[in-house]
Amino acid sequence: MLRTGLTLGLLALTGALFAQQGTESNPYILEPTPSTVAWGHYWSEYPPALKVKSGDFVKVHTLITSNPERLEAAGVPADQVEKQLRDVQSMKDKGPGGHILTGPIYVEGADSGDVLEVRLQTIDLAIPYGYNAIGSAGFLSDEIFARNMRIVPLDAKKNIARWADGIEIPLHPFFGSLGVAPPKEAGRWNSAPPWIHGGNLDNKELVAGTSIYYPVFVKGALFEIGDGHAAQGNGEVDITAIETSLIGKLQFIVHKGKSLRWPRAETATHVIAMGCDRDLNAATHIAVREMIAYLMQEKHMSQADAYMLCSVAADVDITELVDGNVGVHVMLPKKIFVK
Repeated sequence: MLRTGLTLGLLALTGALFAQQGTESNPYILEPTPSTVAWGHYWSEYPPALKVKSGDFVKVHTLITSNPERLEAAGVPADQVEKQLRDVQSMKDKGPGGHILTGPIYVEGADSGDVLEVRLQTIDLAIPYGYNAIGSAGFLSDEIFARNMRIVPLDAKKNIARWADGIEIPLHPFFGSLGVAPPKEAGRWNSAPPWIHGGNLDNKELVAGTSIYYPVFVKGALFEIGDGHAAQGNGEVDITAIETSLIGKLQFIVHKGKSLRWPRAETATHVIAMGCDRDLNAATHIAVREMIAYLMQEKHMSQADAYMLCSVAADVDITELVDGNVGVHVMLPKKIFVK
């Protein structure tokens, strides 16, 4: 009888522990391994690395977009290269892009036509360094032919990146690539160009405390995340930021009865509309239209009034110029809406 009671007690305790997983205090943990990484693509057919419910929290570790050999050649000591980065080099299923993305995360209840909200609760450095490298697809690649790579020490305590003697850059960690699977018709989408699914947005405004809203195209949404940045300027003109590995705690919330055409974000201070296209003018049109749509839907303004408000209160910024599809985002300060 005692044995049965003890067994039941252990089962109850085990059940309670499992029931608590995915909470804010006990999030799911998703480490990058050969079985939990999507290398270079967003794809509706890629098997999930983790399944969660709406409302669940996940702590995700993402890897620097590089490889051990290149980092070591640039000056990173071998013992400072993450073991996870070495482990994933064994993957055979890579491409067509180069980003190492943790996921996909399948969110139960999310389906085509829904909106997935991803709350970026925390974003922390995983390693004490990053790099910047001039790439062949940089904005001035037809006139600057150097292919320099610089290792940049990161000081989390002082919140600075030590770029060079006399130059310190404030740390501003954010994930460059985070998105859902694109429509099935798009196939295996290269991780480089951002699009309606989000992906490689390289939007430095998407810091801790931000909520990002995505249109969902496939069952489960299939969210992926990576391309960690310690800091970046708008434009990302040489094609890299201060690239690094990051750890983020995220919450996933499915919104039924809502719809979006493009990703949208909300920070503590701003609402952000985004647009991407091969043509900068077209991307700008998308982003401005999306902000007008927000004002019409959420603030019940007429199209003309929303357009006028964008002109006097919103900032239209270039997000990035180097990812095949360029990006534009419109920043609307929330403080203008007074009670």
